[in-house]
Amino acid sequence: MRAFNRYLLMVLSVTALLGCASKPQPSIYQALGEKQGIESITDSFIKQIAKDEAIFPYFAKSSVSHFRQGFITHLCAATGGPCEYEGDSMVDIHTGMNINEADFNRVVELLIIALEENDVDYPTQNRLLKMLAPMRPQVMGI
Repeated sequence: MRAFNRYLLMVLSVTALLGCASKPQPSIYQALGEKQGIESITDSFIKQIAKDEAIFPYFAKSSVSHFRQGFITHLCAATGGPCEYEGDSMVDIHTGMNINEADFNRVVELLIIALEENDVDYPTQNRLLKMLAPMRPQVMGI
């Protein structure tokens, strides 16, 4: 009987692990709440930028509505959503801005705050940041 109980426990454990492993992970787009979630995150991000004395000057001459729509479309497309980003490249957008490392890192912090304000869980935040990280050289110091 003890052997049977161990066997049953082992089968249930393996089944539970396989069940967890077989569940497909939602796309980042889905995990962010799809387009509505991305719009809300973007609005929070814009508010964070507007309040930040170090970062706001980079955006002072920008059209808020143009930035908002471009950021939403870019995030939607980059995270697996149905959008198609047709805006300027990251290099074209950031050339001449001479964004330093401290300010780049601060913008990332502001994005994280916006994600937290929208109840995006840490695993999804990490997946998003990992996806965005390769764009760093296209934004900084150019």
